[in-house]
Amino acid sequence: MTISVLRTADAWWVHTATGAAKIATDATTTGALLADRAAIEAAASDTTTVPVDSLDLVSPVTVPCRVVAQMTNFASHVTDAGMDPKTIPLTFFRKTSGSISGPFDDIVKPQHVKFLDYEVEIGLVIGQEIPVGTEVTESNLADYVAGLVVTNDVSARDIQLPQTQFYEAKSYPTFTPVGPALVLLTADELKRFGDLRLSLRVNGEARQDMLVDGDMIYKPLQALQSLARFQHLNPGDLVLTGTPVGTALSAPPKPVEIIGSLLPPAVKWKAFFRRQAGNPKYLQHGDVVELSVATDDGAIDLGTQRTSVRYV
Repeated sequence: MTISVLRTADAWWVHTATGAAKIATDATTTGALLADRAAIEAAASDTTTVPVDSLDLVSPVTVPCRVVAQMTNFASHVTDAGMDPKTIPLTFFRKTSGSISGPFDDIVKPQHVKFLDYEVEIGLVIGQEIPVGTEVTESNLADYVAGLVVTNDVSARDIQLPQTQFYEAKSYPTFTPVGPALVLLTADELKRFGDLRLSLRVNGEARQDMLVDGDMIYKPLQALQSLARFQHLNPGDLVLTGTPVGTALSAPPKPVEIIGSLLPPAVKWKAFFRRQAGNPKYLQHGDVVELSVATDDGAIDLGTQRTSVRYV
């Protein structure tokens, strides 16, 4: 069975059938905790618990760490962006770990950002060091992926698109809410990755709802095989695996896109964002964003993240 690890500012916990059992560990980082598997398993069978609702949960992924993200990795999202999924290569970008926040913390929009978007994603939490040159295979994948987390790849589209600047646009503080739980999986459970459903709602309205199977282009095995060619990863590092259709940003109609391609860049982007200003799906002050990832039968459940949007 899966083990759901929770974190508060001063302790680690396992979410059991009766509540939250404290993990007897000195670990202060996610990587160190994953190395103390005996303590985690002991807590999983502990009957001395406290109500989960009594805990002030923070991100189960500690910082600093590496945050690596896959680009345009769901066919539905690629098509919505006006591209052909068959032509999309496996590509990555980085986010700062300073963007990581808790599962119930506010998403804070900087004053200069105008178009704030959401992306529900599954995060892979690395459980074992992956030096460059490591051979990651289907048989040893579970050695390297300790567990999964719900993540929101929050994006400032008016920074990202004109500047093609993913790093800044996705790295402001609170732009990577993580959790509530780090769900540790067995090798057999990890094989059900394709059965996971990603869901995102804004103020109760469904915006994203998609199964991994049939839509994700490059699965975790392919992603880690590619990363292992050039990127050293450590226990506790986080790899985001892409988002399905349903984000606020969508490609313009083809005739508009063709006309826009003929304009100077400054004029094109000014016209584009003038149209985007009428799009009500971008996150507004006070919006409540709820994300969940689970199999439809509930056998694997990463929990529900609930954040509010705050403009400053």
